[in-house]
Formats: sequence, structure tokens, C-alpha cells
Amino acid sequence: MSIEDKAKATAKDVEGKVQEAVGDLTDNNEAKAKGKAKQAEAKVRNTVEDGKDKVKKAID
Repeated sequence: MSIEDKAKATAKDVEGKVQEAVGDLTDNNEAKAKGKAKQAEAKVRNTVEDGKDKVKKAID
């Protein structure tokens, strides 16, 4: 996984956690849901990039 892709996924995860926490504090269900969705997106991005790394290692 490239450093840039990993940083983007980590940033998306942190953004989602912050948004979810703000939603909790303000009792805003929409913000909580969007925060959880961003965290899920970050997890998928990490999984995809890890898969790319494994394929690349297998080829090399």
C-alpha cells in the first residue's frame, strides 16, 4: 500500500470518528450515520490496498 493511499484511508477513518462523535454529542443521527459510513469506506480502502500489496508481492 502506498503511503499516500494509507494516509488517505487513515484520514477518512479519523474524519468519520470525529463526525460520529459530534453526532453523538449533538444527538444528530444523520451525522452519526455519515461518520460510520466514512469509517466503513476507510476500512474497505485499506482492505483493497492490502489485497493489491499481496498480489504485487506474489508477482514479484
